Amino acid sequence: MKIKHYLSIFIVVALLAVAPLLANSNVVLNFLIYTLIVTLGAQGWNLLGGMAGQNSFGHAAFFGTGAYVISLWQINLGLDAWTGFVVAVAAGALVGWIVGFLSFRAGLRGSYFALVTLAFAEVLRVLANSAAFTGGAAGRLLPINLGIEHFQFADRRHYYWVALAMVAAGLLLMRWISLSRFGARLVAVRENEDAARALGIDVLRTKLGAITISAAMTATAGCLYVQYFLYIDPVLVFGPKISIEVLLASMVGGLGTVFGPLVGTFALHLLGEGAKFFTGEIPGIDLAIYGCVLIGAVCFLPQGLLSLLPRRSARKPAAEPVLEKQS
Repeated sequence: MKIKHYLSIFIVVALLAVAPLLANSNVVLNFLIYTLIVTLGAQGWNLLGGMAGQNSFGHAAFFGTGAYVISLWQINLGLDAWTGFVVAVAAGALVGWIVGFLSFRAGLRGSYFALVTLAFAEVLRVLANSAAFTGGAAGRLLPINLGIEHFQFADRRHYYWVALAMVAAGLLLMRWISLSRFGARLVAVRENEDAARALGIDVLRTKLGAITISAAMTATAGCLYVQYFLYIDPVLVFGPKISIEVLLASMVGGLGTVFGPLVGTFALHLLGEGAKFFTGEIPGIDLAIYGCVLIGAVCFLPQGLLSLLPRRSARKPAAEPVLEKQS
């Protein structure tokens, strides 16, 4: 592992780590923490949609699975949050594998796969809305037990650093995948599944690996969301808002790139907060803005915001030898 491939990640994370020390406002901290939580979910979507080319409209299914499992683990079973965190991430990965196996085994791809993921998210939302042990439509409140052993902190900055550590792990994982053979197989599947299969790539296994890791990352974001806000209901975690946010963040930042989800999430949330500031608390204004941004990104910036940055110039070709004139 060459350190130069990861140096930019260390620099960005180090700069973000000092942000809470400069921001004393709870409003700013809430903004930063929620942005990092969505970034983690967007990193999961980017792995499946950006690198593997399997666009999902229902990543809220994995987000909500992680959120509900860690919540019910503490509320209904009375067990500790850290064990629940591990179980919730594993449950999210399992749901992702099941969705992927049923979809990919049937040969679904493109818009058909996207609609299937949306349907799974809606089914889980309806189940959580009607089941008694989940609290139904009213949702559930997590008990307040401050302390690191309960994954609850009196200082909001601690939540920020935990979320940043998770995002940093996601950045390192995405960079490692992009440099690995698994990443090369993902790109091959994204570009042409039939050609990848002809080259000997196990397409089903590759896509299952992508959706399982993607679901685990998104479930991790759901766990962080619940532990920070200490409240859960079906619409919040299984609703379309989460699926739209993680999808848009990847598209706006740059599909298939390491930093795309981070850049896209910050850009979208800054735009949303700016719109609320100038237009007031109009219900649904953020979704309307997301729709306009999606149209603009697809039409005018298909490669994302990162495509605007100057890229390192290619290596200059060697100078042609000067032929000596023969006498």
